[in-house]
Amino acid sequence: MTEDIVDHRRLIIAGTGIAGLSAAVYAARSNNDPLLIEGDEPGGQLTLTSEVENYPGFPEGISGPQLINDMKAQATKFGAETRNGIIEDVSKEPAGHFRVELTSGDVYTADAVIAASGASARTLGVPGEDELMGYGLSTCATCDGAFFRGEDMLVVGGGDAAMEEANFLTKFADTVYVAHRREEFRAEDVWIDRTMEKVADGEIELLLNTELTEIHGTQADGIDRVTLVEHPDGHPKEMLEDPATADEVDEYDFDVGAVFFAIGHVPNTDFLEGTGIETDDEGYLLTEGGRGGGQTRTGVEGLFGAGDVVDFHYQQAATAGGMGVQAALDADDYLSERERAGELYESEVDAAAADD
Repeated sequence: MTEDIVDHRRLIIAGTGIAGLSAAVYAARSNNDPLLIEGDEPGGQLTLTSEVENYPGFPEGISGPQLINDMKAQATKFGAETRNGIIEDVSKEPAGHFRVELTSGDVYTADAVIAASGASARTLGVPGEDELMGYGLSTCATCDGAFFRGEDMLVVGGGDAAMEEANFLTKFADTVYVAHRREEFRAEDVWIDRTMEKVADGEIELLLNTELTEIHGTQADGIDRVTLVEHPDGHPKEMLEDPATADEVDEYDFDVGAVFFAIGHVPNTDFLEGTGIETDDEGYLLTEGGRGGGQTRTGVEGLFGAGDVVDFHYQQAATAGGMGVQAALDADDYLSERERAGELYESEVDAAAADD
């Protein structure tokens, strides 16, 4: 008994962020019939950004959701289609095509797949977080730091990302505070040295053995303060939850105008495990890179990667868009070669349509 297939496409794109939508524009214009699966974060991280001022072509800025909606309209204009759903599993079939199963149970097949599923910023899950994300709370200093010129800003984290963001924010902040739950930082020495130079200059202040437990403010007025907890042995939240040590924890409100989480990202790659694709230790897709064509190819033939699911370093809208374009062009080369060789998959869906 054969499996019921909803549809077969030359190309399926996982994700509707900047990378996925950029790929869709190019793929649709190349007559590759792209279908985009939106995922559990439709539009990607830009939908959490109230104003985007560093995306080329918008001198007055544009809201993140508006930029995504405009790009989706552009892709749709050229023939791309979107499907609301979450991909549960992708596998490479013996015939050379891909089987793409959604959490709904629907199954699609495709000759090629572009993984543009992004990376989700780690958050803390504290009160005020959901309401104020994009309204003073951000996971991207280079995206949003300039909106809070002259404010005191708080960076949460102790690794390279936290040190880099804190140093960047000194361009705009009155004072940048770095809250880290331990005494020692996990960052590389070069970033710690740069940060300590800023500390000596009074531009950065360190809040060690300190954790954030609540963010206060409104969407209309932004953030006005946070609640912090501190204990000299570090990890004060754990101490606060233990009745034996809760009284030893210092809890207080702290006035800041913006908060930046810099505690890492999680690449959304679990759904690709069935393909046998290679990732680095953090889960980011490994692509060919280098110079010339094929830079977005993965080790699985016909599977390409673009945007933050690959790029753990730049993680900017413009670079994600550029990589999406590269992936669409690489996929077009692959599909054209398969077509010339007569190796494109003819599904039962295609055969039934041809009979009609």
